[in-house]
Amino acid sequence: MELNLGGKVAIVTGGSRGIGRAIAVSLTAEGARVAICSRDPKTLEVTVNALRASGADVIGEVADVSRAGDLERLVDVTLERWGGVDILVNNAGGPPPGHFDELTDHDWQQAIDLSLMSSVRALRAALPYLKKSGSGRVVNILSTSVKESVEGMLLSNSLRTAAAGLAKTMSRELGPFGITVNNVCPAHVMTARLREVAAFRAKEGKLDVRASTEAIALRRMASPAEVADLVTFLVSARAAYITGTSVAIDGGSTNSLM
Repeated sequence: MELNLGGKVAIVTGGSRGIGRAIAVSLTAEGARVAICSRDPKTLEVTVNALRASGADVIGEVADVSRAGDLERLVDVTLERWGGVDILVNNAGGPPPGHFDELTDHDWQQAIDLSLMSSVRALRAALPYLKKSGSGRVVNILSTSVKESVEGMLLSNSLRTAAAGLAKTMSRELGPFGITVNNVCPAHVMTARLREVAAFRAKEGKLDVRASTEAIALRRMASPAEVADLVTFLVSARAAYITGTSVAIDGGSTNSLM
């Protein structure tokens, strides 16, 4: 299937490891030019060098997506290199697990900046160029918590849902410009995030992550590459009539009908 991504310019936040890195690999394999960011300069350098070694046209910028100004700088660097933006993939690490009586105002504000305002700021900065593209694409990496609340994940349940509401509204506002806005909602992906949640559950005496595959219809975890393949399709010309959706990629573990 031809995805027509050759020469497209993509920004992938949190692109140095895990799902973000897999998305960068998938997009560059289809011929897209990709800018990635990370808070960790060493991890960023390793990923950029690995992508370039495979022949990819890629740049990296040290940035904290939860901090005002960093995402605007990432967009500026992308424009300096390639002159436009066609694709924006908002991928930020999820907020930490926790229960209501454990979380402070500071915890909530950090989670808001990470899980909601990062998408707002990135879209605001990239939007003029996505409009000029004529076929702009926005994909937000969220969680199945937007479809079915997850025990012990209060911040994610609250703020991922807010991000989904933002995306649905923006899909209506930006549709006349040919821009699609969709959410990819992973669960049970073999990443550092999965290990963080597993450690939290173990501390509370819950099932180990390895046992949780019994709740997955396919009886296995996903790889980051499988999530990346879905994202790559959604930003392609083949998905031009798909917008305002939240697509679960969870091996069949979520019980919601929609």
